[in-house]
Amino acid sequence: MVLDKDTAKKTAELLLQINAIKLKPENPFTWASGWKSPIYCDNRIILSYPAIRNYVRQEISRQLESLYGKPDVIAGVATGAIGIGMLVAEQLGLPFIYVRPEPKAHGRQNQIEGQLEAGQTVVVIEDLISTGKSSLNAVDGLLKAGAQVKGMLAIFTYGFEQADEAFREKGIDLHTLSDYENLIEQASETNYIREEQQKTLMEWRKAPSEWPS
Repeated sequence: MVLDKDTAKKTAELLLQINAIKLKPENPFTWASGWKSPIYCDNRIILSYPAIRNYVRQEISRQLESLYGKPDVIAGVATGAIGIGMLVAEQLGLPFIYVRPEPKAHGRQNQIEGQLEAGQTVVVIEDLISTGKSSLNAVDGLLKAGAQVKGMLAIFTYGFEQADEAFREKGIDLHTLSDYENLIEQASETNYIREEQQKTLMEWRKAPSEWPS
């Protein structure tokens, strides 16, 4: 869920500006899953732009406090959200941890890096929500460690129904700075895409695993 329309549009504008999000309906990308997609998002690029990373840090921190107050710990999902998560923790003056996709196969075999005590409250920071699988895997790791997960804040979501359903089933509250609808709206208003490209982008979102049909 997007909390603030102005923030959603501004975030979309900035992500397009630095090519953290690329829209190529005529020359689609191939995701690791094998899906063909007219959009590609890499929010790690934000870290290379001080003004924009500061904007994202401040907006996530503001929304986090509004939604949850201050938790005991901020957790970033490895690897994409480690940088942003740490910036948010610094902004709020809170401890930071990050969660691997799975425990390491050597050493202490940690899935969670950093200090976390059972019973502590945690808000999870994510850079991108696609199917939600990796994000909720991190939540599972935190729950197994005894954390109380208050919710998750992400920079951007594609808004896939399967992701929304997965978060509902898990009972995890999800909010994002921006989403697919606001991105396409912003791209259209600023002539970043043409009308026929907008139609293609909206068609893809309806059935991304089957596109192009």
